[in-house]
Amino acid sequence: MMGKVFLLAPDSFKESMTAKEVCEAMELGIKRAIPDAKCIHVPMADGGEGTVQSLVDATGGTFIDKEVTGPLGTPVKATYGILGDGKTAVIEMAAASGIQYVTKETKNPLVTTTYGTGELMKDCMEKGISNIILGIGGSATNDGGTGMARALGYQFLDKNGAELQLGGGFLGELATIDTTNVLPQLKDVHILVASDVTNPLCGEHGASLVFGPQKGATPEMVNILDDNLRHYAEIVKVQLNIDILDVPGAGAAGGLGAGLLAFTNATMKKGIEIVIEHTNLIEKLQHADYCFTGEGGIDFQTKFGKTPYGVAKATKSVNNGIKVIALAGYIGKDVEVLYEEGFDAIFGIVPGAAELEILLKQGKENVARTAESIARLLK
Repeated sequence: MMGKVFLLAPDSFKESMTAKEVCEAMELGIKRAIPDAKCIHVPMADGGEGTVQSLVDATGGTFIDKEVTGPLGTPVKATYGILGDGKTAVIEMAAASGIQYVTKETKNPLVTTTYGTGELMKDCMEKGISNIILGIGGSATNDGGTGMARALGYQFLDKNGAELQLGGGFLGELATIDTTNVLPQLKDVHILVASDVTNPLCGEHGASLVFGPQKGATPEMVNILDDNLRHYAEIVKVQLNIDILDVPGAGAAGGLGAGLLAFTNATMKKGIEIVIEHTNLIEKLQHADYCFTGEGGIDFQTKFGKTPYGVAKATKSVNNGIKVIALAGYIGKDVEVLYEEGFDAIFGIVPGAAELEILLKQGKENVARTAESIARLLK
C-alpha cells in the first residue's frame, strides 16, 4: 500500500463542515491507517451554497466582503471570492439577494430585488475581473434580474420616462429599456451562470408559479408576477432583439437567469461541471488510486447533478480503474441506483442514534473515523 494516492473531493456537509474541512478530516483518518498515503484535496460544490468557499479554497484565492443592497432594499454584508488566477470571481447571488434576508413577515416577491447581486458584479468589474462564475440558487426575488441590470447601468422606464420601482411587481409598467449608461466594462466580461434549474421564465413551469410561493407569493401575486415577466420578456424581445421567454434556465432565481442572458455576456452550465473545470479535477485524478467524495446526505436524487455524482462520473471518465468511495451523514432512499453510476461504495459516518445537533458537531471526528476504517480495509 506504499505511497497510495487518495484524491479527496467532497462537498460541504451542511451546517457541519466546509468541503475543505471534510478533506482535512478524511486525510486525518486515512493517515491513521496508512501514514505514507498521499492525499490531494479538491474541495467541491455544485454551484449552490458553498461554491464560493470551495472554489476559493481549491484555488488558493481570496475572499472579498462588500456592503450591498439586500433583497428588501436595506444594506447587507455579502462575501464573494476571487480565484487563485486573479482573473476569475465567484459569486453566489444568495449572498446578496438570498431568501435568508427575508422573514415570514417581510418576504414579498413583488418588491424584492437582485440589485445587490448586480453591485457585487460591478465591484468585480471595477477590480478588472474578466470572468465571473455566478451561482444563482436560493433567491428571495422574482424581478427577472432587472435589479441586477440596474446596478450595471441599465434603466427600466415607464411610458412617462420615469424609472420603475424595484421589484417584479412593477414590470407590468415597463415601456423602455435604456442602455445609455451601461458600464462599459460589461461587454468584455464573461459570466458563467451555475444553475441546475431548467425552468422557463413564464407559464406553469416558470419562475413565478413554481418558485413564487416559497418566496411569499399568494396565488394572486403569482399571476401578477407571471404576467409582468411575460410583458418584460416581450419588451426585451422588441427592444433588444433577445428572446428570453422559453429558454431553459431563464426562470432560475426568479428570472435572474433571463436577465443575465438578456443584459450580460452569459452562458449557463451545470454547477458541478463548472466546479470540476475550475478545480482541474480531471487533471488531478490522473495520479490517484482512490477517490473519496461525499456530502451531508446521499440518496437516489444524488444522480441529478449533485457533487458526489459529478465527481464519480469525472473519476470514471479518467478510466484508470480508480475506486470511488462516498461518505455521507445520511444515506437515503434507493441509494443502490448510484452503484450503476460510477460509485463503488457508499458509507454512512453516523456511529449510532443521537440528536442531530450533536451529530453536526461531531462531523469531523465521524468523517475521520469512517475514512480510517475504509483505509484499513483497503490496506
